[in-house]
Formats: sequence, structure tokens, C-alpha cells
Amino acid sequence: MPVDPQLYELAEKEKEVEITTYGRKTGKPSKRIIWITALDGKLYVRSGLGLTRDWPKNLQANGRAVLHIGGRDVPCRARHVTDVAEARAMHAPVKVKYDAERPASRGSEPLTPSEQAVFELMPE
Repeated sequence: MPVDPQLYELAEKEKEVEITTYGRKTGKPSKRIIWITALDGKLYVRSGLGLTRDWPKNLQANGRAVLHIGGRDVPCRARHVTDVAEARAMHAPVKVKYDAERPASRGSEPLTPSEQAVFELMPE
């Protein structure tokens, strides 16, 4: 299902958003401030520190999240991006939007920690 155009536009503009994930062991909600990227009609988040942080581990474990953006609370399913090309595609838009760049893998190199922690947020 395509992302609502208003939501997509908000994600293009907003630098920081909040996301609520749910504990992989406790199920308790946990809210964090993160960066969001809108690319090719989809919404993406990633952890610059990879899967060492709790919020990406929670998304990986149960795929449930609430995106808090523009005064809206948007329930989402999170899809862990495992396709190498799709994960690597996050570098350019993150560099442009945030003037931040993490090391990028190339060719047959393994994905970097930030590339391993890319998730597509799919509003429900």
C-alpha cells in the first residue's frame, strides 16, 4: 500500500521524528528520537550504530512501531531491509538531508552496521 502523500511529504521535511517500539522481551513501549528518510515512495529509518541499539532490535523482533510525526501518531509495520542494494541506497539521501555520512560497503563487502539496521516503515 502506498504511503499517504501528506505523510510522505512530512517525512521529507522533518529532520527528527519520534518512534515508539515495543520491547522484544517485555512488550513495553519505548520512545526514541530518530532520523527518517523518504525515498522512492517509501519511508525508511536506520540506526547509525547498527543493531546494537534496542529500538532496531525491537523492530527486528516484532516489527511493531508507532511513528510520531507532524502531530500524528501513525501505527506502522517495520520491514527489516535485507536486500544489499536497498540498504546501501540509504547513504545518498541521508548525506543530503542530514549532512551525515557513515562508511559504505561496496561490491562483495559485508554490509556496515548502519546498512544492517535499515527498516522500511509501512503505515497500517
